[in-house]
Amino acid sequence: MHTKIAASIAAATVGAFLLSGCSDTSTDSSMDGQSTETMSSSASAEFNDADVMFARMMYPHHAQAVEMAEMVQGRSDNPDVQALASAIAAAQQPEMDQLTSWLAEWGQPAPSGDMGTMGGMDHGSGMGMMTQQDMDTLAGLTGPEFDRQWSTMMIAHHTGAIEMAQAEIANGSNQDAQQMARTIVETQQQEIDTMQQLLG
Repeated sequence: MHTKIAASIAAATVGAFLLSGCSDTSTDSSMDGQSTETMSSSASAEFNDADVMFARMMYPHHAQAVEMAEMVQGRSDNPDVQALASAIAAAQQPEMDQLTSWLAEWGQPAPSGDMGTMGGMDHGSGMGMMTQQDMDTLAGLTGPEFDRQWSTMMIAHHTGAIEMAQAEIANGSNQDAQQMARTIVETQQQEIDTMQQLLG
Protein backbone atom coordinates (compact mmCIF):
# COMPACT_ATOMS: atom_id res chain seq x y z
CA MET A 1 0.00 0.00 0.00
CA HIS A 2 2.70 2.41 1.05
CA THR A 3 4.69 1.54 -2.05
CA LYS A 4 1.67 2.25 -4.25
CA ILE A 5 1.11 5.68 -2.62
CA ALA A 6 4.80 6.52 -2.85
CA ALA A 7 4.79 5.58 -6.50
CA SER A 8 1.73 7.77 -7.12
CA ILE A 9 3.34 10.72 -5.33
CA ALA A 10 6.56 10.19 -7.29
CA ALA A 11 4.62 10.05 -10.56
CA ALA A 12 2.69 13.20 -9.66
CA THR A 13 5.92 14.99 -8.74
CA VAL A 14 7.59 14.02 -12.00
CA GLY A 15 4.46 15.09 -13.87
CA ALA A 16 4.52 18.48 -12.16
CA PHE A 17 8.18 18.93 -13.01
CA LEU A 18 7.54 18.00 -16.62
CA LEU A 19 4.67 20.48 -16.84
CA SER A 20 6.63 23.29 -15.25
CA GLY A 21 9.79 22.53 -17.17
CA CYS A 22 11.84 22.79 -13.96
CA SER A 23 13.26 19.29 -13.97
CA ASP A 24 16.78 18.82 -15.27
CA THR A 25 15.95 15.31 -16.41
CA SER A 26 12.89 16.51 -18.33
CA THR A 27 14.99 19.12 -20.10
CA ASP A 28 17.57 16.55 -21.11
CA SER A 29 15.22 13.71 -21.95
CA SER A 30 12.72 15.79 -23.90
CA MET A 31 15.27 17.94 -25.75
CA ASP A 32 14.98 15.89 -28.93
CA GLY A 33 11.23 16.12 -28.94
CA GLN A 34 11.31 19.88 -28.48
CA SER A 35 14.14 20.59 -30.92
CA THR A 36 11.97 21.98 -33.74
CA GLU A 37 10.02 24.24 -31.42
CA THR A 38 13.21 25.48 -29.75
CA MET A 39 14.90 26.09 -33.07
CA SER A 40 12.01 28.06 -34.54
CA SER A 41 11.62 30.26 -31.49
CA SER A 42 15.35 30.90 -31.12
CA ALA A 43 16.12 31.48 -34.81
CA SER A 44 15.48 35.22 -34.54
CA ALA A 45 16.87 35.34 -30.99
CA GLU A 46 20.25 33.87 -31.96
CA PHE A 47 22.81 36.63 -32.30
CA ASN A 48 26.44 37.44 -31.58
CA ASP A 49 28.57 40.55 -31.14
CA ALA A 50 28.91 40.99 -34.91
CA ASP A 51 25.11 41.10 -35.30
CA VAL A 52 24.81 43.72 -32.55
CA MET A 53 27.61 45.78 -34.09
CA PHE A 54 25.97 45.54 -37.51
CA ALA A 55 22.60 46.75 -36.20
CA ARG A 56 24.05 49.55 -34.05
CA MET A 57 26.36 50.87 -36.79
CA MET A 58 24.07 50.42 -39.78
CA TYR A 59 21.26 52.37 -38.13
CA PRO A 60 23.02 55.79 -38.03
CA HIS A 61 24.60 54.99 -41.39
CA HIS A 62 21.15 54.50 -42.90
CA ALA A 63 19.87 57.58 -41.06
CA GLN A 64 22.48 59.72 -42.78
CA ALA A 65 21.67 58.20 -46.19
CA VAL A 66 17.99 59.02 -45.67
CA GLU A 67 18.95 62.57 -44.66
CA MET A 68 21.02 62.91 -47.85
CA ALA A 69 18.15 61.49 -49.92
CA GLU A 70 15.78 64.09 -48.45
CA MET A 71 18.18 66.89 -49.47
CA VAL A 72 17.49 66.14 -53.15
CA GLN A 73 14.06 67.73 -53.02
CA GLY A 74 14.31 71.37 -54.05
CA ARG A 75 18.01 71.10 -54.95
CA SER A 76 18.08 68.74 -57.94
CA ASP A 77 16.16 68.91 -61.21
CA ASN A 78 17.60 65.60 -62.42
CA PRO A 79 14.85 62.95 -62.53
CA ASP A 80 17.44 60.13 -62.24
CA VAL A 81 18.86 61.62 -59.04
CA GLN A 82 15.35 62.20 -57.71
CA ALA A 83 14.36 58.59 -58.46
CA LEU A 84 17.51 57.26 -56.79
CA ALA A 85 16.93 59.39 -53.70
CA SER A 86 13.36 58.10 -53.42
CA ALA A 87 14.53 54.49 -53.78
CA ILE A 88 17.22 54.94 -51.11
CA ALA A 89 14.80 56.45 -48.60
CA ALA A 90 12.14 53.82 -49.36
CA ALA A 91 14.59 50.94 -48.81
CA GLN A 92 16.53 52.21 -45.83
CA GLN A 93 13.79 53.57 -43.56
CA PRO A 94 12.11 50.14 -43.15
CA GLU A 95 15.55 48.59 -42.57
CA MET A 96 16.15 51.12 -39.78
CA ASP A 97 12.87 50.04 -38.18
CA GLN A 98 13.94 46.39 -38.46
CA LEU A 99 17.36 47.08 -36.94
CA THR A 100 15.68 48.82 -33.99
CA SER A 101 13.34 45.85 -33.54
CA TRP A 102 16.21 43.34 -33.53
CA LEU A 103 18.18 45.28 -30.94
CA ALA A 104 15.10 45.34 -28.70
CA GLU A 105 14.62 41.57 -29.14
CA TRP A 106 18.27 40.98 -28.28
CA GLY A 107 18.00 43.06 -25.10
CA GLN A 108 20.36 45.71 -26.46
CA PRO A 109 20.06 49.51 -26.11
CA ALA A 110 18.11 51.32 -28.83
CA PRO A 111 20.31 52.52 -31.70
CA SER A 112 21.30 56.15 -31.96
CA GLY A 113 20.64 58.19 -35.07
CA ASP A 114 23.18 60.73 -33.85
CA MET A 115 25.74 61.19 -36.56
CA GLY A 116 28.23 62.55 -34.03
CA THR A 117 28.59 59.29 -32.14
CA MET A 118 29.24 57.21 -35.22
CA GLY A 119 31.17 59.89 -37.05
CA GLY A 120 33.53 60.13 -34.11
CA MET A 121 34.06 56.38 -34.06
CA ASP A 122 34.37 55.85 -37.76
CA HIS A 123 35.87 59.00 -39.14
CA GLY A 124 38.48 57.92 -41.65
CA SER A 125 37.87 54.21 -41.08
CA GLY A 126 36.25 53.60 -44.45
CA MET A 127 32.59 53.42 -43.41
CA GLY A 128 31.64 56.22 -45.77
CA MET A 129 30.07 58.47 -43.17
CA MET A 130 30.00 62.17 -44.01
CA THR A 131 31.13 64.80 -41.54
CA GLN A 132 28.76 67.59 -40.57
CA GLN A 133 30.89 69.89 -42.72
CA ASP A 134 30.32 67.58 -45.72
CA MET A 135 26.57 67.69 -45.10
CA ASP A 136 26.56 71.48 -44.72
CA THR A 137 28.51 71.89 -47.97
CA LEU A 138 26.07 69.61 -49.80
CA ALA A 139 23.09 71.51 -48.40
CA GLY A 140 24.48 74.74 -49.92
CA LEU A 141 24.57 73.38 -53.48
CA THR A 142 21.89 73.20 -56.19
CA GLY A 143 21.49 71.97 -59.75
CA PRO A 144 24.17 69.95 -61.57
CA GLU A 145 26.77 70.88 -58.95
CA PHE A 146 24.55 69.38 -56.23
CA ASP A 147 23.91 66.27 -58.36
CA ARG A 148 27.64 65.67 -58.84
CA GLN A 149 28.51 66.16 -55.18
CA TRP A 150 25.51 64.16 -53.96
CA SER A 151 26.34 61.21 -56.24
CA THR A 152 30.02 61.29 -55.26
CA MET A 153 29.18 61.36 -51.56
CA MET A 154 26.49 58.69 -51.84
CA ILE A 155 28.88 56.35 -53.69
CA ALA A 156 31.36 56.67 -50.80
CA HIS A 157 28.52 56.21 -48.32
CA HIS A 158 27.18 53.10 -50.06
CA THR A 159 30.69 51.65 -50.31
CA GLY A 160 30.98 51.94 -46.53
CA ALA A 161 27.60 50.25 -46.04
CA ILE A 162 28.64 47.38 -48.30
CA GLU A 163 31.83 46.88 -46.24
CA MET A 164 29.77 46.76 -43.04
CA ALA A 165 27.30 44.34 -44.62
CA GLN A 166 30.09 42.06 -45.83
CA ALA A 167 31.49 41.95 -42.29
CA GLU A 168 28.04 40.87 -41.05
CA ILE A 169 27.78 38.17 -43.72
CA ALA A 170 31.22 36.85 -42.70
CA ASN A 171 30.94 37.12 -38.91
CA GLY A 172 27.26 37.37 -37.90
CA SER A 173 25.15 34.47 -36.64
CA ASN A 174 21.62 35.88 -37.00
CA GLN A 175 20.12 34.62 -40.24
CA ASP A 176 17.72 37.56 -40.66
CA ALA A 177 20.49 40.11 -40.14
CA GLN A 178 22.72 38.27 -42.60
CA GLN A 179 19.89 38.25 -45.15
CA MET A 180 19.48 42.02 -44.73
CA ALA A 181 23.23 42.39 -45.20
CA ARG A 182 23.08 40.44 -48.47
CA THR A 183 20.23 42.67 -49.66
CA ILE A 184 22.23 45.78 -48.78
CA VAL A 185 25.24 44.53 -50.75
CA GLU A 186 23.10 43.76 -53.80
CA THR A 187 20.90 46.86 -53.90
CA GLN A 188 23.54 49.39 -52.93
CA GLN A 189 26.01 48.03 -55.49
CA GLN A 190 23.33 48.49 -58.16
CA GLU A 191 22.79 52.06 -56.97
CA ILE A 192 26.54 52.72 -57.04
CA ASP A 193 26.65 51.53 -60.66
CA THR A 194 23.76 53.88 -61.52
CA MET A 195 25.43 56.86 -59.81
CA GLN A 196 28.73 56.16 -61.56
CA GLN A 197 26.87 56.25 -64.88
CA LEU A 198 25.28 59.58 -63.88
CA LEU A 199 28.73 60.98 -63.12
CA GLY A 200 29.93 59.79 -66.51
